[in-house]
Amino acid sequence: MSTLKTFIESIEANALPNGISVQLKALWYDGKGDWHQAHALVDHLNDSSSALIHAYLHRKEGDIWNADYWYSRAKSSRPDVTLDEEWETLVKRFL
Repeated sequence: MSTLKTFIESIEANALPNGISVQLKALWYDGKGDWHQAHALVDHLNDSSSALIHAYLHRKEGDIWNADYWYSRAKSSRPDVTLDEEWETLVKRFL
């Protein structure tokens, strides 16, 4: 798994790639439309990478206060981009 294109193709093929990080797994499930599975993968983790995914997921959910809390935990701030742009940026970051 090395490019955004191949990651998206794996979503379209319903083929979760082996050996990817928990952050990418969460983004993969989110890409499949399974917000709850994506959230379940990161909601109990305390590292900053997982906090960033957690923040994105709460932003997507519309819970901005909670999203901002998790962006802060990730030592980041809510980006001024669309959710799709943020998703792509996160995928590229964790590939």
